[in-house]
Amino acid sequence: MKKFLAALFVTLATIAPVVAQSCTVGVAAAPVGFWTWAPQSHIQVYISASDFEPGEIPYLLTPLTTWNSVSEATGSGVKFEYQGLTTSPLYCENCLTIVRGQVFDKSKRHLTELKTYSARKNKIMTWAAIVIDPLLTNPRALTNALVHELGHSFGLLDCYSCKPKSTVMLQFKSVNVPNDMDQPSNCDVAQVKISYQSVVAELRRAPQIKPNVVDEGEEPVDDDTPIVIRKP
Repeated sequence: MKKFLAALFVTLATIAPVVAQSCTVGVAAAPVGFWTWAPQSHIQVYISASDFEPGEIPYLLTPLTTWNSVSEATGSGVKFEYQGLTTSPLYCENCLTIVRGQVFDKSKRHLTELKTYSARKNKIMTWAAIVIDPLLTNPRALTNALVHELGHSFGLLDCYSCKPKSTVMLQFKSVNVPNDMDQPSNCDVAQVKISYQSVVAELRRAPQIKPNVVDEGEEPVDDDTPIVIRKP
C-alpha cells in the first residue's frame, strides 16, 4: 500500500507542473486585456448583403455557434444571435455587422479587423464591425478568421508565438490557408474566463457614465485591433 501511495505521489507530482503550464500565456494561451462585450449581453449579428456570396454565409455563422457553445464556461454569458442581411453597418446597442473592406497587411498576414465603439468610455463595446479583406476567400479560412476576431471581442489579444492549434488567436501562415482553429480551445475558454472576471470586477467599481458621451477610444500597442470608431 505504501509503495502504491508513493508511486501515486510521484505520478501526481509529475503531472501537476504540466497541467499548470498547459495554458501558459504566449505559449498556448493568448494574453487578455482587450475591449469586450458587456457580460450577459445578447449580440445582434448582421451580414452585409452585397459583400458575401450565399455559399459563404454558413462559414460566417459557424463561429457564432462555437462561441455560443462556450458562453457559460467562459463566464461571459454573451450570446450571438444572427438577424440576417443588411445593406449597411448597424450602429445600435449590442449590434455587430460583418462586412468586407481593405485591411490586408502583408507583413503581419493581417486580413481581418475588429472596429468598435464604446459609448460609456469604459471599453465595453456598444457596437462593432468585423471587416474581412476581399482577398480572404477560402471558406475554412473565413471561419478561422471570424473565430479569431470574435475572440478579440471577448478580451483576447493576438498570440503569434503560441503553439499551433493551441488558441484561435494564432497568426495565419499565409493568405487563404486555414489554421484549423474552427472553435475556441480550452485555453481560450480559460483566458476569456479570466478576462470577464476582471470586467465584472471593474464594472462593479466604476461609476455609471451616460451612454451619450463620445469616446475617442484608444488602440492598444500590443495588437493592431480593434480599431476604435466614433459614432456616425
